[in-house]
Amino acid sequence: MVVVDDGSTDATAAEAEKGGATVLRHARNQGKGAALGTGFSHARGRGYEAVITLDGDGQHDPADIPAFLTAYGRGGATVIVGNRMADTGRMPRVRRGTNRLMSWLLSRLMGQTVPDTQCGFRLYRCDALPAQPLSSARYAAESEILLELANAGARIGAVPIRAIYRGETSKINPVIDTCRFCAMMLRQQLRRKRS
Repeated sequence: MVVVDDGSTDATAAEAEKGGATVLRHARNQGKGAALGTGFSHARGRGYEAVITLDGDGQHDPADIPAFLTAYGRGGATVIVGNRMADTGRMPRVRRGTNRLMSWLLSRLMGQTVPDTQCGFRLYRCDALPAQPLSSARYAAESEILLELANAGARIGAVPIRAIYRGETSKINPVIDTCRFCAMMLRQQLRRKRS
């Protein structure tokens, strides 16, 4: 297991190492996109076939990992994204609405339906991961990855997963992160027009 410690100020790194994880540290917080890039570089450099990513906020249940492996074993999908949208009863209303809107929009742009594009619990085939650094350092990075892979012809699958909500406050800033998301979408559209 690999943990990317993105400049945390708590005992994340020490606890992860105690649990047997390889810890990759950022001296200061650089954002989710940068953390994913660090983890992807580590995996590619060691010749991994695939990686599974999950957020460190406790929202994802590692017991769902076998569902990703089963779906990957069936073949055909380059990326498999967790789908929390089948049971949204405990999902905060704002998050539920945002996830549905973003998933609808991204699915249209990708030309394939992905029910929960905002889920950070995913399996990626390493040979398909973007080689260059992402232009989005924060939360828009995962959407950027999906758009890039879809533009390259990758098939994106989904598996139902549980989501754990304990009343925690989201670190997503609705205004700033929506602006970053829109800027990323604009960059992607301009890149597609140029190619």
